[in-house]
Amino acid sequence: MDDRKQKLVELLLEKNSQLSYNQALTWVELLWDDFETTRARAGRKYEGIAMTERIVRQWIQSYGDKLHEFMAKNSKYKHLLETDPKKFH
Repeated sequence: MDDRKQKLVELLLEKNSQLSYNQALTWVELLWDDFETTRARAGRKYEGIAMTERIVRQWIQSYGDKLHEFMAKNSKYKHLLETDPKKFH
């Protein structure tokens, strides 16, 4: 994992103690991919990793403490974020 995403995972863990390390990593990857995919589908110009990092950081700052609630309410993503006891936290 690159340093940018690692810092975002750490930030998310600071904002939300309800998440395990693996859940925070999954959230960062989902948010990162969602931003880049949505922009591409909209035909927007790719503005680079720094832009994606900035937006994901903003989302974590704004919503990071509530992300565990989203998981509970949206079964579509629940399987991606369930804690696997076989994985390290």
